[in-house]
Amino acid sequence: MAASDTATAARSRRSNLKAERIRSSWIFLAPMLLVLAFVAGWPLLKTIWFGFTDASLDALSSADFIGFNNYLEWVDYGDGDGEWYGLLADPDWWQAVYNTVFFSLVSVFFETIFGTIVALVLHAEFKGRGFVRAAVLIPWAIPTIVSAKMWAWMMNDQFGILNDLFLHIGVISQPIAWTASADTAMIAVLIVDIWKTTPFMALLILAGLQMIPQDIYEAAKIDGINPVKVFFRVTLPLIKPALAVAVIFRALDALRVFDLIYVLTPNNSQTKTMSVFAQENLFQFDKFAYGSAASTLLFLVIGVITIVYLKIARVDLEGGR
Repeated sequence: MAASDTATAARSRRSNLKAERIRSSWIFLAPMLLVLAFVAGWPLLKTIWFGFTDASLDALSSADFIGFNNYLEWVDYGDGDGEWYGLLADPDWWQAVYNTVFFSLVSVFFETIFGTIVALVLHAEFKGRGFVRAAVLIPWAIPTIVSAKMWAWMMNDQFGILNDLFLHIGVISQPIAWTASADTAMIAVLIVDIWKTTPFMALLILAGLQMIPQDIYEAAKIDGINPVKVFFRVTLPLIKPALAVAVIFRALDALRVFDLIYVLTPNNSQTKTMSVFAQENLFQFDKFAYGSAASTLLFLVIGVITIVYLKIARVDLEGGR
């Protein structure tokens, strides 16, 4: 009987301690959650609400509820004929969706590959490694707007350094308007983004590489295993958690890209993303409700893609994988 009472008392103490820890956690998290709700939650809810109204920039307070008309509406012409209007029937919106997804897939793919290569180089032992690590981060440290303007000058068709270089080595026969041409605008944006963001991917992957015990590599070296096989059989599986985190962080950033596109290729339908589309309708075209609907769909698209990726990659948000 005494042993049973002692065990019950021990379980009770553990339960009370766990409850106290949970209570303390919520107390510490409460200020952050309140700030987050104020600066992110409330604007998000207002944006979703405006997407169901006829709001304009100069009449936000007097907006009327119109349901899903900003998303999809059938307009009957009265003669048995009609037409679909709204965001889901807008070819410009679907072009922006395609541009965003294409940009995200291509940029994240190449940044992951180049980031892994750079991380492997920086992980190796060589003289001056600290300096090289710092130098590699320079593109990531430069503000995006500065990078975009810098590359815009470099890609200028009249006096850009890229055209001059390619003309001298015979790659092209005449100057190319990289950011103005419909055929090369997306390529130009991808080049700049990959150049700028590869160091970020390398940094996250390098952190994963440094967590791998060196004993594994020493054992593989003693056994005479090919370095390529070591990478695919040992290194890659062990850095998958870091790789998964790097990809999701970068994908979220790529899906909401705005500043790079807006500065480097303004008013170009071949590179216009969902964020740029929403901004134009919100503030430039004075179609605030339509832009709010586009912003809501952008949020939903990013949310769905994130959830699908987390499920496919089997990322454990509570730690581990």
